[in-house]
Amino acid sequence: MLTHAMLAGPSVLHAQFFVLEAILLFVVAVMSIESVRHLYRSAVEHLTTKHDLGTLARYDPLTGLANRLLVRESFLARATSRRDNQQIALHYLDLDGFKAINDQFGHPVGDAMLVQVAQRLVATVRGDDVVGRIGGDEFVVLQPGVQHQDQAELLARRIIRQVSDIYEINGTEMRISVSIGIALAPVHGLDLDGLMECADGALYRSKAKGKAQVHFCDIIDADGTRAVA
Repeated sequence: MLTHAMLAGPSVLHAQFFVLEAILLFVVAVMSIESVRHLYRSAVEHLTTKHDLGTLARYDPLTGLANRLLVRESFLARATSRRDNQQIALHYLDLDGFKAINDQFGHPVGDAMLVQVAQRLVATVRGDDVVGRIGGDEFVVLQPGVQHQDQAELLARRIIRQVSDIYEINGTEMRISVSIGIALAPVHGLDLDGLMECADGALYRSKAKGKAQVHFCDIIDADGTRAVA
Protein backbone atom coordinates (compact mmCIF):
# COMPACT_ATOMS: atom_id res chain seq x y z
CA MET A 1 0.00 0.00 0.00
CA LEU A 2 2.77 2.43 0.97
CA THR A 3 4.55 1.63 -2.21
CA HIS A 4 1.29 2.24 -4.16
CA ALA A 5 0.75 5.59 -2.43
CA MET A 6 4.28 6.70 -3.15
CA LEU A 7 3.83 5.71 -6.77
CA ALA A 8 0.39 7.34 -7.07
CA GLY A 9 1.30 10.51 -5.18
CA PRO A 10 3.26 12.28 -7.92
CA SER A 11 0.45 11.67 -10.46
CA VAL A 12 -2.19 13.08 -8.14
CA LEU A 13 0.03 16.04 -7.33
CA HIS A 14 0.72 16.60 -11.00
CA ALA A 15 -3.02 16.54 -11.74
CA GLN A 16 -3.70 19.07 -8.99
CA PHE A 17 -1.02 21.39 -10.37
CA PHE A 18 -2.52 20.99 -13.84
CA VAL A 19 -5.98 21.96 -12.56
CA LEU A 20 -4.53 24.92 -10.67
CA GLU A 21 -2.62 26.05 -13.73
CA ALA A 22 -5.77 25.76 -15.86
CA ILE A 23 -7.72 27.84 -13.33
CA LEU A 24 -5.01 30.50 -13.30
CA LEU A 25 -4.93 30.61 -17.09
CA PHE A 26 -8.71 30.94 -17.15
CA VAL A 27 -8.62 33.79 -14.63
CA VAL A 28 -5.89 35.56 -16.61
CA ALA A 29 -7.87 35.11 -19.83
CA VAL A 30 -11.03 36.52 -18.25
CA MET A 31 -9.09 39.47 -16.85
CA SER A 32 -7.50 40.07 -20.25
CA ILE A 33 -10.88 40.02 -21.98
CA GLU A 34 -12.29 42.47 -19.43
CA SER A 35 -9.27 44.70 -19.91
CA VAL A 36 -9.78 44.67 -23.67
CA ARG A 37 -13.47 45.43 -23.21
CA HIS A 38 -12.65 48.30 -20.87
CA LEU A 39 -10.11 49.71 -23.31
CA TYR A 40 -12.58 49.36 -26.17
CA ARG A 41 -15.35 51.09 -24.21
CA SER A 42 -12.95 53.86 -23.19
CA ALA A 43 -11.82 54.34 -26.79
CA VAL A 44 -15.42 54.46 -28.06
CA GLU A 45 -16.42 56.93 -25.34
CA HIS A 46 -13.38 59.09 -26.15
CA LEU A 47 -14.14 59.10 -29.88
CA THR A 48 -17.83 59.79 -29.23
CA THR A 49 -16.98 62.68 -26.94
CA LYS A 50 -14.47 64.02 -29.46
CA HIS A 51 -17.06 63.76 -32.24
CA ASP A 52 -19.72 65.47 -30.12
CA LEU A 53 -17.35 68.29 -29.23
CA GLY A 54 -16.37 68.64 -32.88
CA THR A 55 -20.04 68.82 -33.83
CA LEU A 56 -20.77 71.42 -31.17
CA ALA A 57 -17.82 73.49 -32.36
CA ARG A 58 -19.12 73.63 -35.95
CA TYR A 59 -22.89 73.97 -35.67
CA ASP A 60 -25.20 76.65 -34.35
CA PRO A 61 -26.91 75.22 -31.25
CA LEU A 62 -30.27 76.91 -31.92
CA THR A 63 -30.84 76.21 -35.61
CA GLY A 64 -28.46 73.33 -36.29
CA LEU A 65 -26.97 75.27 -39.20
CA ALA A 66 -23.26 75.63 -39.83
CA ASN A 67 -21.55 78.28 -37.71
CA ARG A 68 -18.70 80.58 -38.78
CA LEU A 69 -16.08 77.85 -38.37
CA LEU A 70 -17.89 75.32 -40.54
CA VAL A 71 -18.79 78.00 -43.11
CA ARG A 72 -15.09 78.86 -43.38
CA GLU A 73 -14.07 75.20 -43.71
CA SER A 74 -16.79 74.60 -46.30
CA PHE A 75 -15.74 77.64 -48.31
CA LEU A 76 -12.07 76.61 -48.32
CA ALA A 77 -13.00 73.08 -49.43
CA ARG A 78 -15.17 74.35 -52.27
CA ALA A 79 -12.67 77.00 -53.30
CA THR A 80 -9.97 74.33 -53.53
CA SER A 81 -12.11 72.02 -55.68
CA ARG A 82 -13.61 74.81 -57.80
CA ARG A 83 -13.29 74.52 -61.56
CA ASP A 84 -11.85 77.46 -63.50
CA ASN A 85 -15.16 78.29 -65.16
CA GLN A 86 -17.16 78.17 -61.93
CA GLN A 87 -17.72 80.70 -59.17
CA ILE A 88 -18.86 80.50 -55.57
CA ALA A 89 -21.65 82.88 -54.60
CA LEU A 90 -21.63 84.05 -51.00
CA HIS A 91 -25.10 85.27 -50.01
CA TYR A 92 -25.13 87.47 -46.90
CA LEU A 93 -28.66 87.57 -45.39
CA ASP A 94 -30.19 89.82 -42.77
CA LEU A 95 -33.82 89.54 -41.65
CA ASP A 96 -36.05 92.60 -42.08
CA GLY A 97 -38.42 93.27 -39.19
CA PHE A 98 -37.07 90.58 -36.92
CA LYS A 99 -36.12 92.96 -34.10
CA ALA A 100 -39.71 94.21 -33.88
CA ILE A 101 -40.98 90.61 -33.60
CA ASN A 102 -38.38 89.85 -30.94
CA ASP A 103 -39.25 92.99 -28.95
CA GLN A 104 -43.01 92.53 -29.19
CA PHE A 105 -43.34 88.79 -28.59
CA GLY A 106 -40.14 87.98 -26.68
CA HIS A 107 -37.02 85.94 -27.31
CA PRO A 108 -38.69 82.48 -27.26
CA VAL A 109 -40.88 83.50 -30.21
CA GLY A 110 -37.88 85.09 -31.88
CA ASP A 111 -35.90 81.87 -31.46
CA ALA A 112 -38.80 79.85 -32.89
CA MET A 113 -38.86 82.13 -35.90
CA LEU A 114 -35.11 81.76 -36.42
CA VAL A 115 -35.52 77.98 -36.40
CA GLN A 116 -38.27 78.22 -39.03
CA VAL A 117 -36.15 80.56 -41.14
CA ALA A 118 -33.30 78.03 -40.98
CA GLN A 119 -35.65 75.24 -42.08
CA ARG A 120 -36.90 77.30 -45.03
CA LEU A 121 -33.37 78.14 -46.12
CA VAL A 122 -32.28 74.50 -46.04
CA ALA A 123 -35.38 73.52 -48.03
CA THR A 124 -34.67 76.19 -50.65
CA VAL A 125 -31.03 75.49 -51.48
CA ARG A 126 -29.40 72.54 -53.24
CA GLY A 127 -27.69 69.67 -51.49
CA ASP A 128 -24.20 71.01 -52.17
CA ASP A 129 -25.01 74.50 -50.90
CA VAL A 130 -24.13 75.44 -47.34
CA VAL A 131 -26.43 77.40 -45.05
CA GLY A 132 -24.92 79.01 -41.97
CA ARG A 133 -26.00 81.27 -39.14
CA ILE A 134 -23.27 83.70 -38.19
CA GLY A 135 -25.01 85.49 -35.37
CA GLY A 136 -28.33 87.05 -34.35
CA ASP A 137 -30.57 87.21 -37.42
CA GLU A 138 -27.70 87.05 -39.91
CA PHE A 139 -27.27 84.05 -42.19
CA VAL A 140 -25.03 83.09 -45.09
CA VAL A 141 -25.49 80.73 -48.01
CA LEU A 142 -22.56 79.35 -49.99
CA GLN A 143 -23.60 78.48 -53.54
CA PRO A 144 -20.81 76.69 -55.45
CA GLY A 145 -20.85 75.80 -59.12
CA VAL A 146 -22.14 79.20 -60.30
CA GLN A 147 -21.33 79.92 -63.96
CA HIS A 148 -23.11 83.27 -64.21
CA GLN A 149 -24.27 85.75 -61.60
CA ASP A 150 -27.87 85.30 -62.78
CA GLN A 151 -27.84 81.90 -61.09
CA ALA A 152 -26.91 83.55 -57.80
CA GLU A 153 -29.58 86.22 -58.21
CA LEU A 154 -32.18 83.55 -59.00
CA LEU A 155 -31.40 81.72 -55.76
CA ALA A 156 -31.42 84.97 -53.79
CA ARG A 157 -34.87 85.93 -55.07
CA ARG A 158 -36.15 82.44 -54.31
CA ILE A 159 -34.82 82.80 -50.76
CA ILE A 160 -36.54 86.17 -50.40
CA ARG A 161 -39.89 84.65 -51.46
CA GLN A 162 -39.59 81.70 -49.09
CA VAL A 163 -38.40 83.64 -46.05
CA SER A 164 -40.99 86.40 -46.59
CA ASP A 165 -43.94 84.00 -46.47
CA ILE A 166 -46.28 84.01 -43.42
CA TYR A 167 -45.08 82.47 -40.15
CA GLU A 168 -47.40 81.05 -37.53
CA ILE A 169 -45.97 80.80 -34.03
CA ASN A 170 -48.11 80.04 -30.97
CA GLY A 171 -51.23 80.59 -33.03
CA THR A 172 -50.18 84.06 -34.20
CA GLU A 173 -49.42 84.91 -37.82
CA MET A 174 -46.50 87.23 -38.44
CA ARG A 175 -44.30 88.33 -41.31
CA ILE A 176 -40.70 89.29 -41.87
CA SER A 177 -38.60 89.64 -45.01
CA VAL A 178 -34.93 89.28 -45.82
CA SER A 179 -32.35 91.47 -47.56
CA ILE A 180 -29.38 89.91 -49.34
CA GLY A 181 -25.94 91.01 -50.48
CA ILE A 182 -23.91 88.76 -52.78
CA ALA A 183 -20.17 88.44 -53.38
CA LEU A 184 -18.70 86.13 -56.00
CA ALA A 185 -15.44 84.22 -55.73
CA PRO A 186 -13.04 84.65 -57.47
CA VAL A 187 -14.55 87.79 -59.08
CA HIS A 188 -14.42 89.64 -55.77
CA GLY A 189 -11.49 87.68 -54.38
CA LEU A 190 -10.87 84.34 -52.70
CA ASP A 191 -10.43 85.57 -49.14
CA LEU A 192 -13.55 84.74 -47.14
CA ASP A 193 -13.25 87.71 -44.79
CA GLY A 194 -12.93 90.09 -47.74
CA LEU A 195 -15.90 88.47 -49.46
CA MET A 196 -17.99 88.75 -46.31
CA GLU A 197 -17.14 92.41 -45.98
CA CYS A 198 -17.97 93.09 -49.61
CA ALA A 199 -21.26 91.15 -49.39
CA ASP A 200 -22.12 93.04 -46.21
CA GLY A 201 -21.71 96.31 -48.11
CA ALA A 202 -24.07 95.00 -50.80
CA LEU A 203 -26.50 93.95 -48.06
CA TYR A 204 -26.45 97.48 -46.66
CA ARG A 205 -27.51 98.81 -50.06
CA SER A 206 -30.35 96.28 -50.16
CA LYS A 207 -31.54 97.50 -46.78
CA ALA A 208 -31.28 101.13 -47.85
CA LYS A 209 -33.33 100.61 -51.01
CA GLY A 210 -36.48 99.24 -49.45
CA LYS A 211 -35.53 95.85 -47.95
CA ALA A 212 -36.42 92.43 -49.40
CA GLN A 213 -33.88 93.34 -52.08
CA VAL A 214 -30.73 91.74 -53.47
CA HIS A 215 -27.56 93.55 -54.55
CA PHE A 216 -24.17 92.35 -55.71
CA CYS A 217 -20.83 93.36 -54.29
CA ASP A 218 -19.11 96.35 -55.89
CA ILE A 219 -15.95 96.01 -57.95
CA ILE A 220 -13.36 98.75 -57.55
CA ASP A 221 -11.65 99.20 -60.91
CA ALA A 222 -8.00 100.02 -61.38
CA ASP A 223 -8.84 103.69 -62.03
CA GLY A 224 -10.64 103.92 -58.70
CA THR A 225 -14.16 103.99 -60.14
CA ARG A 226 -16.79 101.73 -58.64
CA ALA A 227 -18.98 99.44 -60.74
CA VAL A 228 -21.55 96.82 -59.80
CA ALA A 229 -20.65 93.27 -60.76
